[in-house]
Amino acid sequence: MAEAAPAPEHEAILYEPLPEGKVRCTACARYCIIPPGSHGFCYVRANVGGKLDLLVYGRVAALQVDPVEKKPLSHFHPGTRVLSLGTVGCNWRCRYCQNAEISQESAVAGRSYSPRQIVRRAVELGCQGVTFTYNEPTIFLEYALDVIEAAHAEGLFTNFVTNGYLTPEAVGLLGPKLDAISVDFKGSGEERFMRKYITAKGPAPILSTLTDLRRHGVHIEVTDLIVPEVGEDDAALQELARFVVRELGPATPFHLLRWHPDYRMLEFPVTPIPTLERLHRLAVAEGLEYVYLGNVWGHPLEHTYCPACHAVAIERYGFMIRAWNLDAGHRCRACGHTIPIVGQLPPAYTPAGALPVL
Repeated sequence: MAEAAPAPEHEAILYEPLPEGKVRCTACARYCIIPPGSHGFCYVRANVGGKLDLLVYGRVAALQVDPVEKKPLSHFHPGTRVLSLGTVGCNWRCRYCQNAEISQESAVAGRSYSPRQIVRRAVELGCQGVTFTYNEPTIFLEYALDVIEAAHAEGLFTNFVTNGYLTPEAVGLLGPKLDAISVDFKGSGEERFMRKYITAKGPAPILSTLTDLRRHGVHIEVTDLIVPEVGEDDAALQELARFVVRELGPATPFHLLRWHPDYRMLEFPVTPIPTLERLHRLAVAEGLEYVYLGNVWGHPLEHTYCPACHAVAIERYGFMIRAWNLDAGHRCRACGHTIPIVGQLPPAYTPAGALPVL
């Protein structure tokens, strides 16, 4: 990726000044202490003269139109399109990252977009929302907050696709403004897996983020990327499912994602479908009512099933909706049970595909 021209300085909000010109970044759970002239673990939050500068404010490295189901969000404005954006940098070092070309980039790069320009582009492209994704949006939170404000002014919804490794300070700013979030656990949040393959200490900050966001009324969906051999832990999956049922509610959508080799983990196979099916049974046994398999197009566990009568309430194929068996009140047409869906299927719904626009 070509290096961008230096961006104008944009002072971050989430930081604290320390003695000797140092600063403590309070955006993510690493709480990096950054001396003058240096940057945080993410590369994009830097100490410039004793102030924390967000180097990627308005620097978009990836911009694309996506179906909202790709995020994945299965119970939030189904059938709509979102303008997805990301910058360079990340606060994790996932050895299998599928977006490593931007997330692990240390040089500031990207095309300049003001918040209003992002929203104008979303409207021009017929999107109903804006999604912050591809790299970890927590690290460019100040930019995201400004885009969210501009999006809401135009009647668009907003959502994060995130590892959830936020601080209470970050959630305090984000929670009152964000509409929806997809929090992506890796290997069910098992601590040893996170330390070895992600360079993160453990799942505690993610769990705290989820409970705090629920109090703010943000729509939450949870994903769990299952890495074969090293990241398929039955006990960790069961513990995570119990947490979701207890703290977020049994109707919280839960997505088990199929992993594929990438970046620095090319030696492992794709996740076997029987593994995902077994973990699906365990998650359901813990009380989760809506458990999906992701990255397995054509599998029956992509569908939304009514937990009362087990009829197919929403039939899916990948990111496409094939049948909508709910009435206007989101009640199952077979038995009348209400399915917790935010928004209605657009009247002129057509299957949405990805469209790169950067």
